[in-house]
Amino acid sequence: MRPIADIRKEYSKSTLDTGSISKDPITQFERWLDEALASKVPEPNALTLSTVSEDGRPSGRVVLLKGIEKGKFIFYTNYQSQKGRELEHNPACSLTFFWPELERQVRIEGVASRTDSGSSEKYFQSRPRESQVGAWASPQSAIIVNREILEERVKRIQEKFKGEEKLPKPSQWGGYEVEPNEIEFWQGRPNRLHDRIVFTRVDGLWQVHRLAP
Repeated sequence: MRPIADIRKEYSKSTLDTGSISKDPITQFERWLDEALASKVPEPNALTLSTVSEDGRPSGRVVLLKGIEKGKFIFYTNYQSQKGRELEHNPACSLTFFWPELERQVRIEGVASRTDSGSSEKYFQSRPRESQVGAWASPQSAIIVNREILEERVKRIQEKFKGEEKLPKPSQWGGYEVEPNEIEFWQGRPNRLHDRIVFTRVDGLWQVHRLAP
């Protein structure tokens, strides 16, 4: 295997400064997301969600952004999963987007709360039926003996809702909306002198600063 310490990449595709960036970080994020979509970045809405357990252990996993509403970032999951339990104990979390093709990263810190049940129901029923079945069948993050148990649960759910085009939303499944208090935009630059612009919410208003790389 090639020595990991020898892996190098020079960044030179773009620049970022406080003069050209939007004064509203949500607008700036949407601009970058649109550019990621236009560049056909694989799964541009994928993000790493980081949470902290009750005993202070951090954990991260990749989830998909499903909307931005009223300045809040929305994703959906099983409330009984590890991330769901951790967010119930400590709603502070971070979201990290990385678009290597554009040499860009966005880091968001904020507080998560559950979306209203009506919004969760609407999104749940917009999903493919197989995904709806999977949400019912999977006791997410629980230990299972083998995959056959999961496949058997799928069969039971399919039989239970046979003939129904759309399934009702399980009570343990729904959305979270993350209200940001800090958003950092990172643009790769040569010689590791990267551009970092951070927005911090103070008394309801966004303050913007450049950070050293």
